[in-house]
Parts: sequence; C-alpha cells; structure tokens
Amino acid sequence: MDHGIGKNIADMTVLITGASRGIGAEVALRFASVGMNVVIHYMNSHEAANEVARKCLELGAKAYTVSADLRSKEQILRMKERLENYGLYPDILVNNAGISHYALLSDVSEEDWDDVMNVNLKSVFLCSQMFMPYMISQRFGRIINVSSVWGISGGSCEAVYSAAKGGVNAFTKALAKELAPSGVTVNAVAPGAVKTEMMDRFDAEELRQLEEDIPAGRLGSPQEISSLVYFLALPESGYITGQIISPNGGWIT
Repeated sequence: MDHGIGKNIADMTVLITGASRGIGAEVALRFASVGMNVVIHYMNSHEAANEVARKCLELGAKAYTVSADLRSKEQILRMKERLENYGLYPDILVNNAGISHYALLSDVSEEDWDDVMNVNLKSVFLCSQMFMPYMISQRFGRIINVSSVWGISGGSCEAVYSAAKGGVNAFTKALAKELAPSGVTVNAVAPGAVKTEMMDRFDAEELRQLEEDIPAGRLGSPQEISSLVYFLALPESGYITGQIISPNGGWIT
C-alpha cells in the first residue's frame, strides 16, 4: 500500500538523530526490520553508531552513519549535503537526540539551561526546518519528535529538561498545523520511565519505588517505544498529526 506517494515503506529513508544507543538505536533497528534506508546520526559515539549500523545491515536494511553537532545549523547542513551525495532524502525524520538534566533549579547555571535547550529543543527546530522541504515537495513526510512525560506534567528537579520537552510538544502541535496541507504529519512520542542509560542514576531501591508508582508495575522497554514511532511513520497513519502520545504504563494520564 503506497497511499498514492509512489513509494512503499521499505523504499523510504529514515533519519534518526541520537541513534547510537537507547531508544534511538532501537528505533533504527525497528525501521531496519522492514528493509528501509536507515540513517544513524550520532555526535561522538562513533563505535556505538557503527555497531547499530551493523545490526541494521544484518536485518537486510541499508544503513548509513552520519556525525553532526545538532546545536549547529552549519553542521546539520553539512550532514544533509552528505546524505544527498548518497542520494538519500529522508521521508521520515525522528528527532530523538537529547540529554537529561537533574538538579534543583537553584543549582542550574545559565550554561546548563542553554545546553539543555540547544540539544533538546533547538535541534528539533533546526532538523525539522532543514529536512521538511523535501517532504513538502513530495507531499508526504513524517516528523516524529521524541519528547518525555515530563514535557506534559513537569518533573521535580527537572525544570530545565521539562521546559525543553514542553517546548518540543508545543512545537510539534504548531508545526503539525502548518504542514498538514502538504501531507506531512508531525507527532511526538513522550515516554514515561523506560529502561535506558537515562535511568542509571537511580539505585535499586529507587527503581523499585518508581515501579510501584507506575500502574503497569514496570518500566517500559525501548522496543515498546520504537514500535509506536514506527506506527506513526506508516503511510496509514496519515490522519494522525499534532498528537503527543505518552506510553507510560498509566503513570501520568
């Protein structure tokens, strides 16, 4: 089923930012499982990105790695030009790159604020702006932003992170309205607690208490998040746009 765009999902190209580990790596593998062209973006984790690419190749996909500092428009432009040299024009953009930040607001420096905003919010703006013209020109595209439950409800000692992810959610809703007439959807996935390296700061007792607070009684898996991202990328999901979907086990509703 190509929904009139002349392209099956297996023939599409997906760019996933921050895909060398965690949710981003799992998203890359999910798209690779249907044989797509998978572009794995990373900043510094060269070996980890290559390992994800190797796994994608084993699944029968074409995989590419690209490095860029997403705080820099110039570096994103260079990344886009490198992809075009390979003949790759992303039909699907997954804005996943992000950093966590945990501190009392009284301890947050201006540099901390700028860094979290630039990596978690500015990069979403820059990448969307850079890659959406091709989607608009072919009247099909998917922009999927990986947000957080804290962007919806706010997290204690995570004011800066919550503000950035709340910005991602508002940006998602606004851009969805702007691009809907062009056949491009924009959605956000806002996970709750997921078993990734971001949870490493919790000790065993804290994790146990967290699981008790979650009605489902457990943390989410990266695979569960990647399946939702994949669903939103499908041509059949074209009537879903401007949505903030939070897979969180009933923790925050």
